[in-house]
Amino acid sequence: MRYVRHVIRIRHVARGYWFELLIAFSAIAGMLELVVGRDSPGAPPTTLWIAVPAVAVLVLPLFARRRFPFAAPAAYWILAAAISFGDGLLLAFIGSLGLVGLASAFLLGNLRDPLKAGVGLIIVVVGIVVVVYNIPGPLPVGDFVFIPLRFVVAWVAGYALRERAEQAEAAEERAAQAEREREAAARVAVAEERSRIARELHDIVAHAVSVMVLQVGAVRHKLPDALAADRDALRGVERAGRTALAEMRRLLAAMRREGDEAELVPQPGLDGLDSLLAEIGRAGLPVELHVDGQPVPLPRGVDLSAYRIVQEGLTNALKHARANDADVTVRYRPDELEIEVRDNGQGSVTSDGLGHGLIGVRERVKIYGGKMSAGTASSGGFVLSTSLPLDQDER
Repeated sequence: MRYVRHVIRIRHVARGYWFELLIAFSAIAGMLELVVGRDSPGAPPTTLWIAVPAVAVLVLPLFARRRFPFAAPAAYWILAAAISFGDGLLLAFIGSLGLVGLASAFLLGNLRDPLKAGVGLIIVVVGIVVVVYNIPGPLPVGDFVFIPLRFVVAWVAGYALRERAEQAEAAEERAAQAEREREAAARVAVAEERSRIARELHDIVAHAVSVMVLQVGAVRHKLPDALAADRDALRGVERAGRTALAEMRRLLAAMRREGDEAELVPQPGLDGLDSLLAEIGRAGLPVELHVDGQPVPLPRGVDLSAYRIVQEGLTNALKHARANDADVTVRYRPDELEIEVRDNGQGSVTSDGLGHGLIGVRERVKIYGGKMSAGTASSGGFVLSTSLPLDQDER
């Protein structure tokens, strides 16, 4: 187990510091070249106790490239040019330093700042030309072109990868921004749909409370004088009901957005499906209604939500699914009401950005603790299926 941990740790270090390890390996290889080849023809005249520290000083700035991304590789080329004035054969003799030079040129091309990258290219070209110029003996003119060209290519590779990385980061940022906008739009849609549902339920509750207040008032007026205490109690209930109605109107006004008008028509229910289907049919989507089970009176909130579920499902099929026909099935069960909207189109959407669509359906189903599923059917088309629990005490 300890061996495995050591292997994992080594792998982590190698992955995070591979460049530094490459530079260290190249520097050690260069020093060994000096030691092994100090007596070979073409060896630099500088003694080992000066040449070896010079190589170490040359590569040392590259280990600070994370803290100084421009200065570290630029310092390599400046030091290389300076060392070449002291011993023109030293850098040319150590072949492994060529890899270090390519890596330094790549780092300068990979800089985020285009201005610094351009300055880095100038430093690379000037530095390698100076190193080549200080090599003793006659050199072909082509060496002044082809040797610097290798390092220019390394700089271009770094520059190209930097642009590609920036494009990838920009694409990732755009995707993240789009995701944030979708989440924000979804939150707004949910909030607006909840406000819409609350306004609709207000009418239902207000109507029920108004009926109760009127009934209490009627009973109070019929009570004889002998039941004066009961009459006073009913007067308090009536007063509390009227106060509740006033507070509900204030709450509704607070939820209504600027520009919204009060709805003066009664809230619809499943008894209005025929007119809804006829309206959808005139808009270009023929709809067939199927009723399974014996229709029973429903609580007003459930009745309204069932109507809205059918309305939203058919609206999505008409606007987004490009369907040719649709079917609506209403199933009356002893303990729940099932609604299914099926079309033969190409799918649907979850929201139009204004709080309607399947987001609204989901919120309505959630209020009553029901279930909802929506998706593409195996035979094609789109199916919206919901179930709303029915409380026997409310029916």
